Amino acid sequence: VVSTHGKDRLEGVTVANVDEHLKPIPGTEEYIPCDTLMLSVGLIPENELSKNAGIELDRITNGPIVDEYRETKHKGVFACGNVLQVHDLVDYVTEESQLAGAGAAKYIRGEKNCDEFVNTKGENGVRYIVPQRISHDTDKDVKLYFRVGRVLKNVTLTITCNGEVIYTKKKKKMCPGEMEYVPIKADIIHSLPVDSTMVVSVKEDA
Repeated sequence: VVSTHGKDRLEGVTVANVDEHLKPIPGTEEYIPCDTLMLSVGLIPENELSKNAGIELDRITNGPIVDEYRETKHKGVFACGNVLQVHDLVDYVTEESQLAGAGAAKYIRGEKNCDEFVNTKGENGVRYIVPQRISHDTDKDVKLYFRVGRVLKNVTLTITCNGEVIYTKKKKKMCPGEMEYVPIKADIIHSLPVDSTMVVSVKEDA
């Protein structure tokens, strides 16, 4: 959106294509009549409670470091929603809250006692991964959520551990504004060494 039009009420907006530096490209302007403009702007998770409790935060997401059930490194404390990471869709928030609720129930029943983990890490265009660690004896398949740092086309996504490829997938396009995820089977996690790291990376194909 390069300009808005109207007095007292919005009557229309002018939009334009942008270049690789996000600058409007002259000659691509288009006027769209409308009475409402909705903006989605960058959000930063509010984590004063987490900080005051001494919970370790991820330096990229600004949310707590969590496992597959969204339990933080402070046992018995769970995090989900925009306090954990900024979400695009309420569907993801709902799924995450269900995971945290299930994890809290398991914790109360004494069914969540694992102290051995497999870590996750984003590299080569992947800004972060949630969850940042997964219980080595996890009883469920796990979705690794992430965002890329820039728009990518004709992408190969790869997950490796100790140099061995454990997952690969092709995608036509990835954007920073869209959360991505890849599913990892519990059996794969069980087969990895304790304290090892799954590295998620992306590469544009020539």
